Amino acid sequence: MIGFVEGTIEYLTPAKTFINVNGVGYEVHISLFTYEAIKEQETTRLFTHIQVREDAWVMYGFSDSREKEVFLQLVSVSGVGAATARVIISSLSYAELSRIVANGDNKSLERVKGIGAKTAQRIILELRGKLVPADELADGKFNKASHNTIVEDALNALAGLGISKANAEQAIVKIEQQQSLEGLKVEELIKLALKNL
Repeated sequence: MIGFVEGTIEYLTPAKTFINVNGVGYEVHISLFTYEAIKEQETTRLFTHIQVREDAWVMYGFSDSREKEVFLQLVSVSGVGAATARVIISSLSYAELSRIVANGDNKSLERVKGIGAKTAQRIILELRGKLVPADELADGKFNKASHNTIVEDALNALAGLGISKANAEQAIVKIEQQQSLEGLKVEELIKLALKNL
């Protein structure tokens, strides 16, 4: 399908944007997290997921690959649709969601619009162990330096080796806490990550 769209932001609200890609306008539904990340930009790249429904094809866009990964993990939970997943990632930061899942904190999850007790329990049960623990993240997310091609390439290579996204991210966060990633080659980062798994 379409892995990402990159182009000019023609229209933007906290819920959706139109991205002009070579004269074709893509309507992309976004979270508040993505809105905050792109609201000052003229052009952007959004990682995408297309949901095919009986009545429509809906494209969801994410400012980084972690947000997309969490969205996909959420929609894989029985009873959680794309709209609900978008509300969750708009309401909770990655660090907050990670803590809620790790601590089995149903009540905090139930405060999110549209999440009842049973759905909260299912989300916690099915996502436990799949998210990088919040206390291992700098400020609840990768440091800015991590949002570069080298890290993305390393994560993709590790996934190709059969390592889960959560474990790969956790390994890279550990490396980042020990040393700067600046100047590292992709293959060096992969080797270091494999040692930190």
